[in-house]
Amino acid sequence: MAAPAGIGDSTPESVPEALDWEGLPVSCEDCTHEEIHAEGRCDLGKACVADRRGKRIDRFFARNPDLAARYLAHPYFEVRTLAGRHASLFLIGPLLADPEPEVRAMAVMRLPAARVRALRTDPDRRVRMAVAQRLEGGDLLSMMADEDYYVRLTVVRRAPPAALVRLVYDGEPEVRRAVARRVAPQYLSNMVGDPNPLVRLAVAERLPPERLLVLARDADMRVRFAVAERLPATALALLADDPVDAVRDLARRRLTEGD
Repeated sequence: MAAPAGIGDSTPESVPEALDWEGLPVSCEDCTHEEIHAEGRCDLGKACVADRRGKRIDRFFARNPDLAARYLAHPYFEVRTLAGRHASLFLIGPLLADPEPEVRAMAVMRLPAARVRALRTDPDRRVRMAVAQRLEGGDLLSMMADEDYYVRLTVVRRAPPAALVRLVYDGEPEVRRAVARRVAPQYLSNMVGDPNPLVRLAVAERLPPERLLVLARDADMRVRFAVAERLPATALALLADDPVDAVRDLARRRLTEGD
């Protein structure tokens, strides 16, 4: 009786589909790296510089960083990006002018900060976000005026808390929320009237307890709940009759417990 399919089958595992950046099949027979294949330093469908899949290209360079310099001008941007990740710093400077933003962003993340200042005005926000992760001081603060809020968010996450007062009234709620989470405490009072409830919630979670009373009548129950959690017990009576059960119950429990 024949064994069910798959049982006792000694056929080697098939090679995963391997296509190059132009969609053509990849073959080891046409590769210039036959010698390193014999040494196990590349593997069709798993670690191959000719493949179009980024993970496979990256595995190739991880195993063969000495070959990365050969591919810094490759026509496929993914190869240039990953070659730049592994090549010597002394060789990747020209990639700052690469036509593809992914390549420029990779170069920004590797090169010294002084080399990437000029890309603060790069046309692609991904590159400017990478620049914002590298710069410090006045160079970083100058990017607070960037037109893209993702770039400004990156700046908010790295800038000194006292400097964030400049973005308290940013036009993007997500930026103001990030500001409320990090800005120096003395500036939080400027944000208690923010039109976005999630921004006010972030304020309520950080504002000193003795100054929370200003948010006790906030229109959003999430803000009032945060206030009920942190408001001094002597002021909790203001929330003991809140129209929302969760807020009212928390205030009354804290009053009963003398918290």
